[in-house]
Amino acid sequence: MDGNNKAARPLQKMFMAVPSSYDFLNRLLTIRLDQVWRKKAVRTILDGKPERILDLCTGTGDLAIMLRKHASSETVIEALDYSLPMLEVAQKKSLSKSPSEIKFLYGDAASMPFEDNYFDVVGIAFAFRNLTYKNPDRDRFLEEIQRVLKPGGRFVAVETSQPTNAVMRFLFRAYMRLITKPIGGLLSGHRGAYHYLAHSAINYYQAPELKQILLAAGFSEVNYQHLLGGVAGLWECRKNRAK
Repeated sequence: MDGNNKAARPLQKMFMAVPSSYDFLNRLLTIRLDQVWRKKAVRTILDGKPERILDLCTGTGDLAIMLRKHASSETVIEALDYSLPMLEVAQKKSLSKSPSEIKFLYGDAASMPFEDNYFDVVGIAFAFRNLTYKNPDRDRFLEEIQRVLKPGGRFVAVETSQPTNAVMRFLFRAYMRLITKPIGGLLSGHRGAYHYLAHSAINYYQAPELKQILLAAGFSEVNYQHLLGGVAGLWECRKNRAK
């Protein structure tokens, strides 16, 4: 795992504090649906047999490990995060679960340590909201994702979303307020982290709003798939082939 000193970002302290309980609470609070949705993202990412893939904001490495399990042995998989404690968990997990190497790197999503036009696909699982929700560096992150993608390369994100059905939306937001926020805060010992998670999920963009943000950032062929009525969503965007 490569590591260098990076400037701290607003959410960095929070993600350095929760790794010991992160995986357990993800499974508990989503009734393991987070893994079901990651598998959908993996299938989309591996479509067309990409040669080089980045798991951006890898956290504890779930997406990268799942990709490594299903990709060909020739596929290069790299994983980047700015939380060293999470990367340490990810690396330990990968040694026992993945059949071949994943390269984990410590780095900033706004200044990635990769050449231009480097990856066929950049994937992200349940961290895109952190890069885009009321984040002053949102445009920098989106520009950097495009920079490291090859012309015609794809960006695939699985993230919480906003149900279009009013009843589903009410239930989703109630669950976030009454279950995720208090139980996550209690069991993790980090109430602030789960307050942020619930607040940002409840107030995150609706699909048409996020589509316009992605298009304005220069992505083309922006496609969205509802998951569980819009509780989560799967995004697939393409970098302009002319870039």
